[in-house]
Amino acid sequence: MDTNLSGVGPQAGRARPRHGADELTASQEEVVTPQALRKTMGRFATGVIVLTVGGDHIHGMTANSFGSVSLDPPMVLCCVARSAVMHNAVIAAGSFAVSVLTADQERQARYFAGKDRPLGPAQFDGVDWQPGARTGSPLLAGSLAWLECVLVDVVGAGDHSVFLGRVLSSGLGQNSPGLLFFDGVYRRTTPSRSWARRRRRTGVE
Repeated sequence: MDTNLSGVGPQAGRARPRHGADELTASQEEVVTPQALRKTMGRFATGVIVLTVGGDHIHGMTANSFGSVSLDPPMVLCCVARSAVMHNAVIAAGSFAVSVLTADQERQARYFAGKDRPLGPAQFDGVDWQPGARTGSPLLAGSLAWLECVLVDVVGAGDHSVFLGRVLSSGLGQNSPGLLFFDGVYRRTTPSRSWARRRRRTGVE
């Protein structure tokens, strides 16, 4: 969104140091620990997805570091820890899929976030899914939305990598409340009154 700041001079975009701020040394600056950053970022509510790879490297992983990058061309990103099994799986497959979870899919979110599930095809035993037409990656049944992507770039960022994917196909599932992750707890979106009226009018359940 473009913002017009009328009456603001050319110096407005420059940050002005507070008293003494320009005199801080590296030893005086507060160190942000991984634990502190995790707690802080936990206050940022996000949706929840299951990231999947198909074929010889089939794997699934719950994630919330996901977002849209570009509409033209259509691109999304997902951040994955370098130590995660999913990291090498995405690179090896060269593609991935995303299932956006509904509030009723918390069980699936917990399952694909757990470290005690089996690896390989066995982890999808008992999970209702179908292979994506473009990538063969598992798409979870009953999800809010799906995307299939081809990997176009990998950007290293600390202990994670940012995977950039070009969207090959996308689709919408059932019209239901979404699953959220906030402050370390799974939550659900609260439908607005207009959303509830629209459901009653269309007869969608």
